[in-house]
Amino acid sequence: MRLLRVLWRRWQRQFIFIAGGLAVGLVAIGLAVASDYAQGLFHRLVANFPYAAFVVTPLGFGAAVYLTNRYFPNTQGSGIPQAIAARELESPAAREKLVGLRTGIGKILMTLLGLLAGASIGREGPTVQVGASIMFAIGRLSPSRQPGLILAGAAAGVAAAFNTPIAGIVFAIEEMSRSFEMRTSGLVFSAIILAGFTSFALVGNYTYFGSTSDTLSTGIAWLAVPVCGVAGGLAGGAFARVLIAVPTHLPKIVSSWPKNHAVFFAVMCGLGVAVCGLLSNGAVYGTGYVQARDALHGTGSLPLLYAPLKFAATALSSVSGLPGGIFSPSLSVGAGLGADIAWFFPKEAMGAVVLLGMVSYFTGVVQAPITAFVIVEEMTGNHGMLVPLMAAAWIANATSRLICPEGVYHALSKRYLPRA
Repeated sequence: MRLLRVLWRRWQRQFIFIAGGLAVGLVAIGLAVASDYAQGLFHRLVANFPYAAFVVTPLGFGAAVYLTNRYFPNTQGSGIPQAIAARELESPAAREKLVGLRTGIGKILMTLLGLLAGASIGREGPTVQVGASIMFAIGRLSPSRQPGLILAGAAAGVAAAFNTPIAGIVFAIEEMSRSFEMRTSGLVFSAIILAGFTSFALVGNYTYFGSTSDTLSTGIAWLAVPVCGVAGGLAGGAFARVLIAVPTHLPKIVSSWPKNHAVFFAVMCGLGVAVCGLLSNGAVYGTGYVQARDALHGTGSLPLLYAPLKFAATALSSVSGLPGGIFSPSLSVGAGLGADIAWFFPKEAMGAVVLLGMVSYFTGVVQAPITAFVIVEEMTGNHGMLVPLMAAAWIANATSRLICPEGVYHALSKRYLPRA
């Protein structure tokens, strides 16, 4: 009987991770399809009626923040800080407030509403919180393993959202835990691999931004590495500083505003995004995936002001209180930054400098350099740029810390933890 109990526990543990990985993969693909459809509807609207954004976007922001605060608390923002905090908490009831099933459902619905309103947000951060919610729900069968399950669900979300299983593993180690439990590493890896396999089975073996082979030539071209590293680190650090500072100081600023000041502030943020959208001919709305892909492959040119306007639209969307991620928008800002810097290196392939801008800015925001260069390399399949990307990420990480001492996700996660 004792042997049977041991075998049952072992089978149960493996089943939880396997079922969870498959479920996360399915939900991630569903959210990706729904997100593309939602932002597609908005883009078609503003293509025909550009000034409609001055009505739809502010009202959409206000509605999303009202519904979020009223029915889906703890779904604001990216969702990665909530997943990190949930691992730190010891009480299952406290964890459920951050990664419960209701939270996961609300995250999906409100992220789609934000994209439908033209917010500059991504779906990848929400997929992390939703993945953690799925694993947490399945993990009720084994409460003692909840921290490991939350880690696995979050990392599986990254793997499935970008079709990047290696980046999912690195994200689990570097960003979610900053350490790793070797006792459960095999099961965590299995969840990540199964989530990636589900994505592969449904949408095929693809690279997120499409394959590119652009590389830097020798000599002066390598100056692009420190230039992008410093510029991306400074800009990314400034963005992270905004996201950390506004939630801290905003309550003091709006204390004299109308009673439902959160909704009013969201409406004002939506109006700001609409202004950015008008100035960019609609380019800054949504995830920014198309703009980054086109810049990377040279099929479309980004205007000089794309990077600062996308930066502003993403910052406004993020601090408004909307649920929505910063992964894709940050990569898009970085692509715009790289495209601007590429003008100073006219003899180099623009795609190579764009890649440097993407990894540098993203590193500056999250201060997870290994995750940054692995995810960008895996999303493009460009192995020839691995060393320059590593160097740019290292420089950007050091530069970002001059402005923002802590990565944005870990800094924001403290809002969800009990005060010492």
